[in-house]
Amino acid sequence: MDSTALELDAVKFAKTAVTYDQNAKYNEAVFYYKEAAQALIYAGMAGSKLEGLQDKVNEYLDRVQALHNAVQSQKNDPLKSRQQVDLERAHFLVTQAFEEDEKGNGDEAIELYTQAVELCIKTSNETSDQTLQTKLKQLARQALDRTGPPGTKPSSCVSSGGTVRQFLPLGPDFSLQDRPQPQPVRAVQSSDPQGQRYTAEEIEVLRSTSTINGIAYVPFMSVDLKERFAFPVPFSDKSGKLALSPKQKAIFSRWVQPDEICNNPTMIMSVSSFSIKQTVVSDCSFVASLAISAAYERRYNKKLITSIIYPQNRRGQPEYNPCGKYMVKLHINGVPRKVIIDDYLPVDRNGELLCSYSSNRNELWVSLIEKAYMKVMGGYDFPGSNSNIDLHALTGWIPERIAMHSDNQSFNKEDTFRMLFQRFHNGHVLITTATGVMTEEEGEKWGLVPTHAYAVLDIREYKVSHNPKNDMQDIDSCSRCFE
Repeated sequence: MDSTALELDAVKFAKTAVTYDQNAKYNEAVFYYKEAAQALIYAGMAGSKLEGLQDKVNEYLDRVQALHNAVQSQKNDPLKSRQQVDLERAHFLVTQAFEEDEKGNGDEAIELYTQAVELCIKTSNETSDQTLQTKLKQLARQALDRTGPPGTKPSSCVSSGGTVRQFLPLGPDFSLQDRPQPQPVRAVQSSDPQGQRYTAEEIEVLRSTSTINGIAYVPFMSVDLKERFAFPVPFSDKSGKLALSPKQKAIFSRWVQPDEICNNPTMIMSVSSFSIKQTVVSDCSFVASLAISAAYERRYNKKLITSIIYPQNRRGQPEYNPCGKYMVKLHINGVPRKVIIDDYLPVDRNGELLCSYSSNRNELWVSLIEKAYMKVMGGYDFPGSNSNIDLHALTGWIPERIAMHSDNQSFNKEDTFRMLFQRFHNGHVLITTATGVMTEEEGEKWGLVPTHAYAVLDIREYKVSHNPKNDMQDIDSCSRCFE
């Protein structure tokens, strides 16, 4: 970790928080005050010598507490109208069309431009808001200008004489027998189709391991980066809604899209382990895995989270899609696979989410990544897992479990601590830990929940005069693979 970089992060987050605070955007202000505090905590772990560091952390957290009531009052902020959401969807269509335009995909660009124009005209006729009508007409005019005269391709789609690369997708039927010169499966996906050819034996293995809970999840290939995300109407997953757990069913009201419960939906404001909140879904090991992966990305600037969710903008950052379609890349049964989901989420009668979510209610990454994993697992009625499986699914890192049971004769607490301490602080490992069965008194004493998974956000050496009872049962970790 670079303490200087973390200090700069804290300054940036604090300035953003103050700006939101001054503009009465208290929910956003709370989020960024927490982020500033977290950055300073990590800076301290990295050896920062910043004077008054702990005082600043306390100052930010005190302001968070002071704003709590103001945040609660903002839950009733007005949501966008359906016509405003349609405008956002039309704008996304134009943005996607422009990108296809620049890539030379003329037919795809024209189709997207046309859909944007039709949506703008339809929405303009449905609203009496003059400002909104003006924006819709301006957007439609821009899209028409890009398409050019009827029967022509967009100007930037004119061929430069270069060879057009043909991508050969791995479809659900695995019809790859016509590919010449088969190559071994590669862990790193190449944009060159030569790197995406499979032997007959590999195809058979992929065929037998790709159908999970009745749905085929094909290996993620470079052609999947061309997945279409823009549609004139909200996307709905053809696999249907996810099965709900009994706890969810007991208080379930309806499925909602983000614009029905958020006044400014966004994919990621900041990748933060502090912002992740679990609800009634029994997936604590996955939530812990998501938290430690987010913490690692923040500390080491390695995109464990932001690299797996699509669509992404030109800077490779996941973005909110008003059309409602997302793709998440998860490592399942040995290879990265694409999981397509829509953005419908379950809520109770009070409009509260019945899935994991970000403490900044406008952020979607926590809920959507969880939904993708729950889809593969068969739905929210999830019997539970362990973080070995979950960490590997998120990151592809090699899993290892260390049993801390009293009957594990090979367990050496000193050697294990030293090994984990060194690997953790070198950025070579992600760690979660799980508790065993405890009495209520033991849980109160140690501040732990029985049979629960936790993300290990820090490891420190601290001398004590006695050896406390070891209530941890297992440590799950995923390590990087080094050549």
